[in-house]
Amino acid sequence: MRRDRGQPDTAEAATDGAELVPLNALSLAMPPVKQVVEGALMAAGGPLTLDQMLGLYPEDRRPAGGEVRAAIDALMTDYAERGIELVEVAGGWRIQVRRAVAPWVARLWEEKPARYSRALLETLALIAYRQPITRGEIEEIRGVTVSTQIVKTLTEREWVRVVGHRDVPGRPALYATTRRFLDYFGLRSLNDLPPLAELRDPAFFEQQLRAAGDAAIDAAMDEPDDDKPR
Repeated sequence: MRRDRGQPDTAEAATDGAELVPLNALSLAMPPVKQVVEGALMAAGGPLTLDQMLGLYPEDRRPAGGEVRAAIDALMTDYAERGIELVEVAGGWRIQVRRAVAPWVARLWEEKPARYSRALLETLALIAYRQPITRGEIEEIRGVTVSTQIVKTLTEREWVRVVGHRDVPGRPALYATTRRFLDYFGLRSLNDLPPLAELRDPAFFEQQLRAAGDAAIDAAMDEPDDDKPR
């Protein structure tokens, strides 16, 4: 489960009103790499790459990349029996609530049960498994018109983007998923998508969304499907 709410208030409070001093100007003892990595991942509010973690250090005090990787592996082991886990996604590594406890933790933000239109999830599944794909091709497979609101919602959440145009009359836009899509659904690459025997069954995405404890995506998504036969 993940919450896109920026850095925690505690992290902001720690530096509020204080002038940051360059690390190479400090005479403090170097904290263990594992502690620095854990603290950075907790405060980041999103995935961090290996280079980003190395960039936390001044050049003359920077650990080897292998030390950071070893710290990541150690943290994964530490979290094995805890309610949080350290996972690798497309954008790097992040700390998140373990999926098994996510439904309970999600109640912290639960104002109403999140509902996601089947039309939106089917559209997302088709883009993920058939990309790049045009809106007309999605409609041809589903047999119904794809509403403009669905396309707008997927692009506004940066799960889907236009990657080109089909070289046919009208030059329709080609849609594909983004790195943000991979990060949100806990995937390192599209190869991590489970086999989907039937594209009309978007259960994977629905389960991932519910596990993420996501609030209602958009008012339009809470409305009944407005599919219309083509």
